[in-house]
Amino acid sequence: MVQQSIQLNELREQLLHAYEATRTMTSTLVEPLETEDFTIQSIPDVSPPKWHMAHTTWFFETFILKEYRENYKSFHEEFEYLFNSYYESVGSYFPRHARGLLSRPSIDKVRSYRSDIDEEMVTLIQEIDESKLHQVADLVEIGLNHEQQHQELLMTDIKYNFSINPLKPVYRSLEVNSKEKATPLEWISFEGGLIETGINEDDGFSFDNERPIHKSWLEPFKLATRTVTNGEYLAFIKAGGYKEATYWLSDGWATVKKENWQAPLHWVEKDGEWYTFTLHGLVPLNIEEPVTHISYYEAEAYASFVGKRLPSESEWELAVRDQPIAGNFVEDGIYHPVASVKENEGRIKKAYGDVWEWTKSPYMPYPGNKPLDGALGEYNAKFMSSQMILRGGSCVTSVSHIRPTYRNFFGPDKRWQFTGIRLADDEL
Repeated sequence: MVQQSIQLNELREQLLHAYEATRTMTSTLVEPLETEDFTIQSIPDVSPPKWHMAHTTWFFETFILKEYRENYKSFHEEFEYLFNSYYESVGSYFPRHARGLLSRPSIDKVRSYRSDIDEEMVTLIQEIDESKLHQVADLVEIGLNHEQQHQELLMTDIKYNFSINPLKPVYRSLEVNSKEKATPLEWISFEGGLIETGINEDDGFSFDNERPIHKSWLEPFKLATRTVTNGEYLAFIKAGGYKEATYWLSDGWATVKKENWQAPLHWVEKDGEWYTFTLHGLVPLNIEEPVTHISYYEAEAYASFVGKRLPSESEWELAVRDQPIAGNFVEDGIYHPVASVKENEGRIKKAYGDVWEWTKSPYMPYPGNKPLDGALGEYNAKFMSSQMILRGGSCVTSVSHIRPTYRNFFGPDKRWQFTGIRLADDEL
């Protein structure tokens, strides 16, 4: 009994530490913002920083405090409507595309909301009955991973909001080493065969869309040892890649023409020279860095241009699953892909961090997959349509958030995230 009590106390301490660290990271990321920055929503895909801060707080209030805190009273009844993202089973919600119209509540009110909910959560973790502690711990873990996802969205949304401003605001000044060279592009062969990918529920934290472990058959293949660089992608542009329909999927070519794409998002050509907008401002394009802000359509077209293809998510997972999780993450404070490689990255360079890597796999449930019960079942399953899988994390992903089985997903035309390209080929 004493040993069990010690273990429960350790669990409480671990939860408190993780909760404080994750919530503090959000505060750190918004620190450089001015008051006016918190309400901007430049396109429907992005959300105002203020909304991200409130929604992640709403998540803890809605799914934990209201369920497990005795006599709990909502911070503000209207917040249930304003900061619900898409959970139909919880209730109605304010339209996503109009979040930037909400001048109120003010950022100070949102900060008070976060502070009050944090106090309630700390008290709950400290005082919750032992019989319910593990249930609360599981929900807190989901809530913290949910907030880490929104920290990443927060950074890409800030970047997009700043990018449309002619002043090209600087989020945080930083000198990036422009002398680093990309590693040589090489290929590693894999035998394929009958393999297992995915993760089981008792193997540590994972989202429901990563489960369960399942079998699939892979033909022999090879994978590039690093991601595609700006310089390599620039060759595609110079060769008329955005003007030649041959390389593109039909929907991709239609999107190119409709949106008048000429280059990756945030690239700007001035007087024959290319620049890219970053969270450090508008800077000359570094041809050694991984290309980013690329849609699935562009990734697929580039692969076609060089006579290769994108990997499937099963190929990607097989190739990197034994590698250490090392790379350029949000904790590094760079917030931009870099050319340099860390010593412990393994033989598949930049597998983690820097840029999310598009795969050719559509976002579908694994065999035997079961969504979570209740409202949290809406977390992932409802989006399993018209989305493509990405792997590996980015320069604004938390290192504690990513793993070999992690499945990110976006529509094939989306490119405001730090998305890039790794090539694959058949082993003939």
